[in-house]
Amino acid sequence: MTEEVPAKGSILGKLVPARYVLALLGSIGMAIVYGLKVNLSVAMVAMVNHTAIKELNDIGHGSVSGSVTLFNGTREADSLVETCSPPGGATNVTAKVEDGPFTWSEPLQGTLLSCYFWGYLVSQIPLAHVAENFSAKWVMLFSVAINVVCTLLTPVFTEMHYGGLILMRVLEGIGGGASFPAMHVMIASWAPPTERMVMSTIIYVGTSAGTALSILLAGVLSAQWGWESVFYVMGALSCIWMLLWTVLVQDNPNKQRFISAEERQMITSSLGTEQKVEHHPAVPWGKVFKSIPFWAILIAHTCNNFGWYMFLIEIPFYMKQVLKFNVASNAALSALPYFPMIIFSIVLGKVLDTLQSKGKISTTIARKTATSICTIIPGICLLILCYIGCHHYEAVTVMSVGIVAMGAMFSGFLSNHIDIAPNFAGTLVALTNTAATLPGIIVPLFVGFVTHGNQNISAWRIIFGVTIVLFTLEFLVFVIFGSGSEQPWNKSGSPKDPEAKDEKTPLKDIPAKP
Repeated sequence: MTEEVPAKGSILGKLVPARYVLALLGSIGMAIVYGLKVNLSVAMVAMVNHTAIKELNDIGHGSVSGSVTLFNGTREADSLVETCSPPGGATNVTAKVEDGPFTWSEPLQGTLLSCYFWGYLVSQIPLAHVAENFSAKWVMLFSVAINVVCTLLTPVFTEMHYGGLILMRVLEGIGGGASFPAMHVMIASWAPPTERMVMSTIIYVGTSAGTALSILLAGVLSAQWGWESVFYVMGALSCIWMLLWTVLVQDNPNKQRFISAEERQMITSSLGTEQKVEHHPAVPWGKVFKSIPFWAILIAHTCNNFGWYMFLIEIPFYMKQVLKFNVASNAALSALPYFPMIIFSIVLGKVLDTLQSKGKISTTIARKTATSICTIIPGICLLILCYIGCHHYEAVTVMSVGIVAMGAMFSGFLSNHIDIAPNFAGTLVALTNTAATLPGIIVPLFVGFVTHGNQNISAWRIIFGVTIVLFTLEFLVFVIFGSGSEQPWNKSGSPKDPEAKDEKTPLKDIPAKP
């Protein structure tokens, strides 16, 4: 057995224990991955020549249906299709559109936004295997590094041909696909059971922080210095994290020198990993695919991602094309909800952890409560949005409430893999996230198809209605079939522990080889 690394104390002393140094750096890493993923959604508003595309759409439809007179936020009485005036009381005018150099049609724009997830689909399961069996730390570093490199190269490749942008986005997707499996493995190795929800939330709320900052920064940069600056500035700023992650983070407490002996003992004893295990059990694939709690997570994850990507990718386009916000206002208002979402997510995770540690609720109840919040409230908000019409800032408020409520997913189904099978947390999240990647591909294509030459509220009602149906399915499946108990197959077929255990039990009871 390899000799244990001496514990020399946390790099930030007692103020920030080593496990929370990991959580903070993990959160920043997730913020980088998500920030570099969504920046194209905002930058594309400045990259596309909207005027030329509108003229092509008019010609293709054999009419000038896109050049209608606006009055009080609706079309004239000769049409029942709703569209909006720009905010600020402007009427009988057409909003000025900022034009970029590329004449990409709506379907092509959808393809460019969705191709990121092509890489996601192929990378998650093999990289989860690498994270579980070799090193989650280095897999996460790879995830960020390939995103940074491709982001910096995006302007050059895009100018050559839109195929170059597709290549960069697919490679970013390959790296992005590694992030959740790697971090699930890290959480399973580092988070005491009574702190799992709050640590998971701190790490994964980075996706929201990255989204918010990316939307805001991309809007400012594209408006002030052109769309190319979005990729150069954001890519360069992300390089600092890679050095910090390499030096300060290790795969588990036994390998970490920047940790106190007391903290190491507390973590390893709570997880049953006082002795370092030099092997990893094989994934019991048959039992995984027969597990009802696993399928509940997979269905919830897939349905929720449809709604998540609706808010994440398409709302900036809804605000631009339907509500007529300009690019600067669009970016600011799109980013606004993600900051309170961060606070709400962490507070909810802490509250649920506290209630669980005091025996007030079980892990199952905690996960189902959080998942209910991230489905019911966003669904209601989308229903309101279908009928709120051109009340610009009321619509933004409703969208913001829905996005904030979706932060509950971090304490809900999204961390549930670690409860039911911590030994295979990376593989399980890779499986569910692979299925949940399909909405990332479908949403932009679906929205592009429904709104092609038809950018109005009626078209978006169809889009929001489909999302509401999927939120309802997610809620029903997870509340009925979800579980927070460790499953017996987590022991990889061991005859011991035939019954599922609650989260409070030690999670890695596999003995070390003699």
